[in-house]
Amino acid sequence: MPDETREYRRPIGLAVLLIVAGVIGWYSAFDLTLERIQTLINPDYVPSCNISPLVTCGPNMASSQGSVFGFPNPIIGVAAFVAPIVVGVAILAGARFAKWFWVLFNVGVALGLAFVIWLISQSIFVLGTLCPYCMLVWLVVIPLFWYVTAYNVKEGHFGNGAGSREIGALVYPWVWTVVVLSYLVIVVLAQLRLEAITTILRGF
Repeated sequence: MPDETREYRRPIGLAVLLIVAGVIGWYSAFDLTLERIQTLINPDYVPSCNISPLVTCGPNMASSQGSVFGFPNPIIGVAAFVAPIVVGVAILAGARFAKWFWVLFNVGVALGLAFVIWLISQSIFVLGTLCPYCMLVWLVVIPLFWYVTAYNVKEGHFGNGAGSREIGALVYPWVWTVVVLSYLVIVVLAQLRLEAITTILRGF
């Protein structure tokens, strides 16, 4: 059960983030799934996300990296992104979750981030393309991980003491800076490897 000895404040901001990120991630995964189905039905079909040789999703979907577990990766997203939406809505409705639930939820988000990091590396360093819908997934999974983790540290869900909870409370409002730095790392890697910024700007 949640700790009754401490005043509980519903994490409204976190709940909104979970819902918004979950909806964006789910939409991206669902749309990419539809695009994959169209390519299977019609081999001549050109996905709507094929914007340029660099910004495209066709090569990613057709690659082995696009079906790591034997089926299209977006199917994982369609299933997984329901979780943050449900958790966020439940929090807004007044639900409280036990520590073990938050820890398991954090583990799930961490696994999602690990998978995304691998996909980013494959996209930039192996396939040499930037899939628009994939990048939307990257965009939401990164803050999901950092904010859920920081919230759990702040609330002591990992069994940490009062000192670390206080530090977590001080750091939590600044988690956005870590998120921005994470985005910058991806941008720098894409620019160094693919000259992404230069190439995209040339298209305008």
